[in-house]
Order: sequence, then C-alpha cells, then structure tokens
Amino acid sequence: MTQMPDPRTPLRIGTRGSALALAQAHETRDRLMAAHDLPLDAFEIVVIKTTGDRVLDRPLKEIGGKGLFTREIEDALTAGEIDIAVHSMKDMPTVQPDGLLIDCYLPREDVRDAFVSRDFASIADLPQGAVVGSSSLRRRAQLAARRPDLQLVEFRGNVQTRLKKLEDGVAVATFLAMAGLARLGMTHVARGAVEPDDMLPAVAQGCIGVERRALDDRAAALLAAINHAPSALRVEAERAFLRRLDGSCQTPIAGLAELFEGGLRLRGEILRPDGGEVIAAERFGNPADGPAMGEDLASELLSRAPSDFFDWKPA
Repeated sequence: MTQMPDPRTPLRIGTRGSALALAQAHETRDRLMAAHDLPLDAFEIVVIKTTGDRVLDRPLKEIGGKGLFTREIEDALTAGEIDIAVHSMKDMPTVQPDGLLIDCYLPREDVRDAFVSRDFASIADLPQGAVVGSSSLRRRAQLAARRPDLQLVEFRGNVQTRLKKLEDGVAVATFLAMAGLARLGMTHVARGAVEPDDMLPAVAQGCIGVERRALDDRAAALLAAINHAPSALRVEAERAFLRRLDGSCQTPIAGLAELFEGGLRLRGEILRPDGGEVIAAERFGNPADGPAMGEDLASELLSRAPSDFFDWKPA
C-alpha cells in the first residue's frame, strides 16, 4: 500500500520560481490533492533557481540550450532534496539523466502561439520593417520565412518581463504561448492565437510533465492517478521526433501531434535560422505507434536536408 504524504512528511514538489512555473506546480499539487483526497499541507513547493533564470542577457543558444531550465532541478531530484519535479515539456531535453524519468503528463493546454502587440492585431498587420522580439529560434525562423522584411530582436525573460519590454518600445510585437497565458489567467494579453497551419508550435508546447526518480514507487503510484493518457500519446510522438533530430535550442524545429477519430496526425518541420529554407512533412497512423511515427518523420526530414542544414551559420 502506497504511503501517502502528510503534513509531517510532505511531498516536495520542485519547480522554477516564475509565476508560470509556480502556477504549473500548483496545478500538479491540486490534481494530486483531488486524486488522493489529501490536504494542502501534505505538499511543499520547493523553488529552485536555474541557470536559465539567472542569465537573462544572452541568447539560450550561447549558454547551453534546453537543459538550462532543468539541470539544477534534476540535480535536486537525484539528490533526494525534492520528490517530484514539474516542468514545461517544451523546455525539456529529450533524454533524462540516469535514474530519472517522466511518465506523468497533465492535460495539455492550447498548443498555439499567441501574437502579442499593443498596436497591431496580427502578423499580417505589422508594417514593413517592424521590430519583433522573440528569444525562440523556432519563432524567429518561422517569422523570417513568412515576413523577411521584419527586424527580429532578442527578447528573453518571463511573461511579465517580455510584456514590459513591449511597453518600453523595445519591439512592437512578440509571441508567447497561449498555454502559459491561460494558466496565468492572462489570455486577454493576446491579440489572437496563431493557428498551427501558420506557425507550427514547439514540440510539447502546452504540456506539463512531472519527473520522478525511476525507483521511487511511492511517487510512481501517486502520479499514475493524474497522468493524462491522450496528452502522453501526443507528447511522446513529438519528443521521439525531436530526439531523432537531436534537437536543441540551436536548431529551429517544430512539431505537433493531434488525435482524431482513433488516429494520430503528426506534423514536423525544420528550418534554417534565417527562414531561408523550410522542410516539412507529416504522418498519419495509430496513436500507439506515435514514437515510431516520430522517428520515421524525422528520418525523412533528415534525408531531405542538405548536409550543412544543422551547421548553418550566418554570413
């Protein structure tokens, strides 16, 4: 029988300290409380500052990529300082450290990107040469492919920081994730959502994953009760696609799996950072075959990409 957490021995939930990360940790806690009929004080939220949170004045690609938002949290999990870790899955490397695994996903939120601007309603409304801020290589490459006239500037920081940069006139528009805005109760900030046909989202965008120690049977039993199987099917297909591509923050990659009438549609694309070339394809199949579909889709894109595609450098 699983030993339930209680106020004397609470389940320690590790998270980053941003408002969005805390909202995700609280959602995880609340779902565990409801699933197991536990009191609030049977849980402890443990805030861990990551390298990605500390270094805000340099692009992610210059300081190490996706692991910047997870490494310190995973170190604490491995060391037993926390019991589970809550992550935005789009920030997660495709391979976990030895002894850790993710087999719990919360119901996926809106996967779309949000267009955010004080003065313009959509990408199409942006004037020639407008300055747009984004720290995402994917969004920058997709925007450059669609609107090469725009000026793209680095735009790092949490939601509130990026909104402040807009207010200060650093750029006239930026992009956020609709999922993050929804979890913060801030969807009103978006002028509109960008449909996946116009801007395919990041792999696993909108999904929260909960990481645990592989040998921690108590955490496994607690988390099994809140795992959302449809979200798991989608994210595992997308992450298999990303893993085969060896994707990092230095490579613009987009991918989206969608369930429909018992089937799975998986779309993927890779881009040159300047938007000068986009290679895309899709697969349809059985949801249970999602990871194999992801690997197959990635293999096709790799076979179609020029030899220098992932080593591209600006002139």
